[in-house]
Amino acid sequence: MALSVFDLFSIGIGPSSSHTVGPMRAAVTFGETLRDEGVLDQVRRVKGELFGSLGATGHGHGSNTAVLLGLSGERPEVCDPRSVTGTLSRIRDSGRLPLLGEHEIAFDDAEDLVLHRRKTLPLHPNGMTFTAWGEGEEPISSHTYYSVGGGFVVGEDASGSTKVVADTTPVAHPFTTGDQLLAICEETGLSIAQVMLENEKSWRTEEEVRAELLHIWSVMQECIDNGVRSEGVLPGGLKVRRRAPELYRRLRAEGANNEDPLRGMDWLTLYALAVNEENAAGGRVVTAPTNGAAGIIPAVLRYYVDFVPGADDDGIVRFLLTAAAIGVVYKENASISGAEVGCQGEVGSACSMAAGAMAAVLGGSAAQVENAAEIGMEHNLGLTCDPVGGLVQIPCIERNAVASVKAITAARTALRGDGSHIVSLDKVVKTMRDTGRDMKVKYKETARGGLAVNVIEC
Repeated sequence: MALSVFDLFSIGIGPSSSHTVGPMRAAVTFGETLRDEGVLDQVRRVKGELFGSLGATGHGHGSNTAVLLGLSGERPEVCDPRSVTGTLSRIRDSGRLPLLGEHEIAFDDAEDLVLHRRKTLPLHPNGMTFTAWGEGEEPISSHTYYSVGGGFVVGEDASGSTKVVADTTPVAHPFTTGDQLLAICEETGLSIAQVMLENEKSWRTEEEVRAELLHIWSVMQECIDNGVRSEGVLPGGLKVRRRAPELYRRLRAEGANNEDPLRGMDWLTLYALAVNEENAAGGRVVTAPTNGAAGIIPAVLRYYVDFVPGADDDGIVRFLLTAAAIGVVYKENASISGAEVGCQGEVGSACSMAAGAMAAVLGGSAAQVENAAEIGMEHNLGLTCDPVGGLVQIPCIERNAVASVKAITAARTALRGDGSHIVSLDKVVKTMRDTGRDMKVKYKETARGGLAVNVIEC
């Protein structure tokens, strides 16, 4: 399967790629399928059912609202977060839903959207089924989808696999593992970023790749800027106060003459907090590679831009290409879904991607980049996904900040070596996958274990 950098980095809305972006894409896909089947105009009722992790934490993750938006024809990459509240209010107040934005039907939120907290579909914890009826009692169409992490969605024809349908586009340097990637670099003399760029040119020109990556970076920066300006309390009932604006004011007041040698780490923390507070509020973010871990790569990249002499647009492009190449290895061989392998698959993968990318823009060899990526994941192994209240807030927001610091440390540690190390990236990816399989279900984005229950009990 050929994966593009733009499969790993896509623009969407918060708070979750698997629980918000994925269900929205699945719902709009169902609407398009009804149109393709020639039955859209016949539909009188639609029912959506969310299972497993989607059912258990759907309200906290906004899965229910994402489904309504998707059925209405909204797409995460272009949906305006500012208009969401009005759209949802119109549907719920009127009891009418504009299916795919073309065909209005009656819709009862309480009856037609069901979250099954204890039922799970066979292929993946994030399963959902949509059914449509016409005038008769028998359904005229029904389809099942799985949100497998990072906003990726597969259908019921996945034939027992949750892998995304293969893109058969031939690429210049196909790879699925870290060892294969290193071998290509050694054989060709290309850097990891150059290998990824050559592959991207199977879909786009080099100029288009560069322009789109810089656009992705501009959205990341906008998210940081929005986060440091937005005061108040995050939605959802936990009354989590936004901390980024106050931290931003304090760091600005201290000024560049602050002699604290670790002040850069405070800015790094700020960047991550700002992004993930925006994500928790349902704002526009870049899935990198998931929404729950959306703050790490932007924070580390912004740190590079602000604190590394000589940082430029070329470095930004190299950073994102390198991070994506590492992300391909995780997507191909393990999972980036918290519901499947725990938060090690989200925050751990993002930390690993950021660490390798940072090592690359600091001048690291391919071996040092691979080493940095391995360190980034090795020290996130076993990380559970236990969101308090089912919200992407505690511990998710701080976890992104801490993982951003880990990524910098991993990059610098790798650069102090020659690239040789005992545990390879492939070995740590396999370990993460196996650990996820062994992890109890309650620790995989169900809000039924860990902090999710102990904080409430306290």
